[in-house]
Amino acid sequence: MTKVLRIINRFNLGGPTYNVAYLSKYMSDEFETLLVGGAKDKTEESSDFIVESLGLKPIIIEEMMREIDFRKDYIAYKKIKEIIHEFKPDIVHTHASKAGTIGRLAAVSCGVPIILHTFHGHVFHSYFGKLKTSFYKYIERYLAKKSTSIIAISEIQKHELVSIHKICKAEKASVIPLGFDLSKFQENTIEKRKLFRSEYNLSEDEIAISIIGRLVPIKNHTLFLEAIKIVSMKTSKKIRAFIVGDGEDRQKIETKAIELGISFIHGMKSKESSLLTFTSWIKEIDVVLAGSDIIALTSYNEGTPVSLIEAQAANKPIVSTNVGGIENVVIPNQTAILCKNDDINDFSEGLLRVIEDDNLRLNMSEKGWDHVKEKYHFTRLVKDMENLYQNLLNKR
Repeated sequence: MTKVLRIINRFNLGGPTYNVAYLSKYMSDEFETLLVGGAKDKTEESSDFIVESLGLKPIIIEEMMREIDFRKDYIAYKKIKEIIHEFKPDIVHTHASKAGTIGRLAAVSCGVPIILHTFHGHVFHSYFGKLKTSFYKYIERYLAKKSTSIIAISEIQKHELVSIHKICKAEKASVIPLGFDLSKFQENTIEKRKLFRSEYNLSEDEIAISIIGRLVPIKNHTLFLEAIKIVSMKTSKKIRAFIVGDGEDRQKIETKAIELGISFIHGMKSKESSLLTFTSWIKEIDVVLAGSDIIALTSYNEGTPVSLIEAQAANKPIVSTNVGGIENVVIPNQTAILCKNDDINDFSEGLLRVIEDDNLRLNMSEKGWDHVKEKYHFTRLVKDMENLYQNLLNKR
């Protein structure tokens, strides 16, 4: 039996958590997996329910946190080394940046035969200044040399890692897209739609536009607010906007809404409605999508955005900035309108077009499920990963 030590930054809502959970649960009996994660970030909703629902009991290293803290990072490094010595894995597979750094350094120090890292996104543009970005690139290039294989989650991300940022050679990089259980987005959609729209006092002639994800700078919610302001003054339709999620930028986004003169409310208020609603975190994203009419994304940078995969699984049209691996996830002009990065004119025009054209929304909605139902199912993810592991083991 092949032993796999799987390490992730932290269990927050999003693609990385789902993927490590499915890989830990559903790989064949040839593989024994031990799952390790870091501490929950206080600004994020915990997704412990994801791993718990699959019967997984990961080891939590409290010192492995999102922020750089050399003392805590060293303690986390020592703890991972202890786990390696006890578990004796044949493969160490890290997911996301902090786990990728600490986990791979520990694996190299302990002489683990096969070391892999999955980039679920990267911080090589739109996160930090030039000097700090160069420092992170230097670290990732060093770690890539020590890794047996680097995994990208889209062809575009592989191109960025190999050709633009020079993190590793092409022959060392594999592409394995994310995988999910998407069936719930096709189940009981009428009931879910009624539930969401009742809870948020939405009438059937109002078009609900939702943006889903962490409230952090990289997601560029300012662009979303500015577009909603412009569209609200131009559209002939009744619209409502929903910001689903929470995070460190919550106060800044609320302040920006006030500056733009956008009225907003918090949470469910059955007798009130407003142009904008902050819902905070909602675990039942299938309910949100069923009740929404358009899904937006305004990020400066993305790996493979889970919200857009789920939106297509729920047959919802998308308006998004065209960044990172997004054009590998959607079908441009068929399931999504893709706009220039941080371009308010392009984004607001794209959003207005989808709002105004009922037939366009309907046509875009019809193609989403067929596009994602197999391509992004977790069984495909597990099969692809098993094949990669087996190839590396055979070469060894």
